[in-house]
Amino acid sequence: MGSHSLTYKQCIPVSIVAAWDFFSSPANLARITPPEMMFRITNGASGQQIYEGMLISYTIYPFMMLPLQWETEITKVDKPFLFEDRQKSGPYESWHHQHQFREIPGGVEMTDQISYVMPMGAFGDLVNSLIVSRRLEEVFAYRQKKIEAILGNL
Repeated sequence: MGSHSLTYKQCIPVSIVAAWDFFSSPANLARITPPEMMFRITNGASGQQIYEGMLISYTIYPFMMLPLQWETEITKVDKPFLFEDRQKSGPYESWHHQHQFREIPGGVEMTDQISYVMPMGAFGDLVNSLIVSRRLEEVFAYRQKKIEAILGNL
C-alpha cells in the first residue's frame, strides 16, 4: 500500500484570528464542499469550535450518489496556527489532514497537508490513480474558489 500526499496553499486577505474562526468551525466545512457531495454533519458538532479530542461524524456522497459515513477526530489544536484531524472510520486505510495558518503581509497563508493510504493494497492504489486523486483535486479546487468568494484572495 502506498502513501499519498497532497499540499494546497491559499492566501486570503483576513487576519489570522478571522481565518481561525472560519476554519475551526465544522459548520463551515459544508460551505466549502462541492454541493453534489451533499455533505452533512451527523453528530451535532456543527455549532462548536474544534477542540482536541472532538469527534466529527458526517455523511458525504463523493461518487455516483453512493453515501459514505466518515468520522474524524481533531488530534491537535494550536490556536490560531494549526489543527490536525485523523480519520477514525471511513473510506481510507488512514487519513491525516493538517491545517496551517501563517500571517503574511496583507493576510494569511493557509496550507492544507493531507496524507492518506487507500485500503485494499494495489487495487486501492489503482482506484486512487483512476478516481480518488482526481476527485480530491476537484474538491480542493472547489474549496479554493469558495474560500476566495467568501473571504477574498490575495
